[in-house]
Amino acid sequence: MKKTVAIIGLGLIGGSFAKAFRKYTDHKIIGFNRTKSTAEKALEEGVIDAIGTPENLREADVVLLSMYPKVSCDFVEEHIDAFKPGCIITDDCGIKTYLVERLTTLCKEHGLYYVGGHPMAGREVSGFRASFADLYKGASMLLVPTDASTPEIVQEVKSLFSEIGFSQLVITTPEHHDRMIAYTSQLCHVISSAYIKSPSELEHKGYSGGSYRDLTRVAYLNETMWTELFIENRRALVPEIDEVIKHLQEYRDVIANEDAEALFQLLHDGKKRKEQFG
Repeated sequence: MKKTVAIIGLGLIGGSFAKAFRKYTDHKIIGFNRTKSTAEKALEEGVIDAIGTPENLREADVVLLSMYPKVSCDFVEEHIDAFKPGCIITDDCGIKTYLVERLTTLCKEHGLYYVGGHPMAGREVSGFRASFADLYKGASMLLVPTDASTPEIVQEVKSLFSEIGFSQLVITTPEHHDRMIAYTSQLCHVISSAYIKSPSELEHKGYSGGSYRDLTRVAYLNETMWTELFIENRRALVPEIDEVIKHLQEYRDVIANEDAEALFQLLHDGKKRKEQFG
């Protein structure tokens, strides 16, 4: 069934959602963006059908928040009386507990539905120019039901995202989401950013290959966004950082002590863990 979808934020992720809905569905797309020229470009390219206003926000059956967590929540609070009754609000933010705590009660009190979301897809580059319609093809979409949703609404959101190529729709809780993302995503960015600060980085050219590229790829990040994500998810992220520090200390000590047997075992254990969970 044709819907009107409002996308709030037309950067890499929101822009890719707009382009995916345009390419794979017949939904009407309204695009909001803080920088008006970006929204105008999206309209000119036919990616959206209209530039978002408080007036046409009321037409939206689904609102997809695609900004930083705090700004996304602020948008809902500031426009709470402009949403269509029964509207479904979802998001693509990288943390979930923060949004669930701020939006669930608010949405319930105003007759709106809220289902948290997080697409497992992205690129190192940012902005609308970097967005593309097939970013989500074959990717996983994490969905977080809340007290402001129902099983039927969750199914509706799953169907919406399935239309644009997501191959897995994973249902989770905000707490489990944030704990797993602290390990699978946020910790990787912390390690990459720390690793590249070695003085040896200044001399690496000609000495680096695939291992270096793999480990440093996500050091090229949006520091404004990741600062907010790291701090808001600190309860899950700090223990993961502590765990890595503990294991690095183990490797450091056996290497410094020339304990080949213990080092072999540490490396073997790491290899077996990778083989097991891959």
